[in-house]
Amino acid sequence: MFDDSWEPPAILLAVDLVILTLRDSRLHVLLIERGIEPHRGTLALPGGFLRDANEDIEDAARRELNEEAGLADVHLEPLNVYGEPGRDPRGRVVSVAYLAITPRLPEPVAGTDAVRACWTSVEDALSSDAELAFDHRRIVADGVERARTKLEHTALATAFCGETFTISELQQVYEAVWGIQLDPRNFYRKVQGARGFIVADGPLRRTANGRPARLFRAGPDQVLYPPMVRTAHVAPQGPNGSAN
Repeated sequence: MFDDSWEPPAILLAVDLVILTLRDSRLHVLLIERGIEPHRGTLALPGGFLRDANEDIEDAARRELNEEAGLADVHLEPLNVYGEPGRDPRGRVVSVAYLAITPRLPEPVAGTDAVRACWTSVEDALSSDAELAFDHRRIVADGVERARTKLEHTALATAFCGETFTISELQQVYEAVWGIQLDPRNFYRKVQGARGFIVADGPLRRTANGRPARLFRAGPDQVLYPPMVRTAHVAPQGPNGSAN
């Protein structure tokens, strides 16, 4: 029960966006350089405060993404809510984070309070040398882990391939998102064991080494069973992308 002297706490509601894509066979995240305080000149996720009490939260996320990076028509899904005290020097700020994992995104165009917008490799964004504003390093890490889990349980990886592709090309998507090197024979076995994941399509294609490779296309199932789980059959990659 509230007495007549109770007043609701002053809490600001914001949105942050983790937008992931593949560029040059590496997983990248969209970052902007902040043009205003706090953390002016520091890289951050695109986002901002709701415009007013009548603005829908997801609408605010789409508006901020368009205003700060010039991107629109991106499929967003809720990621998490971040509201620890002290995460923002302007006051008690609760942020609703959204995630998008989308192929073939264009170069971002900075606007409003963003000085510039850029694609940054996930390795660079999460490195100990990188400085991200607020608690955005944690939010990026959470978004990347969600993306990696989605590749385990869904057919999302095929969206990053062409209409037809080889299993080697599909493996490259998994390696880029998971940040690990996979054993080709084990990967082939897992892909073939996931019912409805991919189906054979068309004639053989000659690869760069001259060997013929069978072509596939995305299958009918979006949920993978059994899932493509990350296991001990992988070798961690070094900082230059090579296996240790």
